[in-house]
Amino acid sequence: MNEQPKGEGQPRRRVRADAQRSIDTLLAAAAEVFASSGVDAPVREITARAGVGAGTLYRHFPQRADLIAAVFRREVDACADAAASLAAEHEPVDALAGWLRRFTGFIATKRGLSAALHSGDPAYDSLPAYFDERFVPVLGGLLDTAARTGRIRADIDPKDLLRAVANVTLPAQDDDGHTERVLALLVDGLRYGASRAS
Repeated sequence: MNEQPKGEGQPRRRVRADAQRSIDTLLAAAAEVFASSGVDAPVREITARAGVGAGTLYRHFPQRADLIAAVFRREVDACADAAASLAAEHEPVDALAGWLRRFTGFIATKRGLSAALHSGDPAYDSLPAYFDERFVPVLGGLLDTAARTGRIRADIDPKDLLRAVANVTLPAQDDDGHTERVLALLVDGLRYGASRAS
């Protein structure tokens, strides 16, 4: 009753508060399991972490692809939404750097999903566009605001920067600080020539 089907293109109905809590718990658990064990991890590993039964999982996500796509969208949304609070709490260049750090965390999670996302399964066809729709405007806004301070260049394409950060990001188990050091170099590079670009 009042449940929300997850299949692509199916109509969405209002979800009861307790059902939404189950969905949120499942998505959080699945994100953790996918990041550590991959998207082919047994369902019981996800349900055990979420503290729910398999029936609850299948009621909300009838196919594994439904769950994977929902986890991806949830992670994209959380990362994109973090920009507003960072912009409110920090000066523009620090907000930009903070969001790029947050984005590296997303990339580490996405690597757990990459096998599925690059499988050729049509269930995932809309996800790359979703990534761009959410991240390009967010990063573009942070870049524009920071560029207006004169402290970074004004000629940075957000898509180029997203790609660059994704290319240097190591998985979550990066424990020697490589990703953070390379990200600091990238942010320093954004400052190069700022006075000429402003």
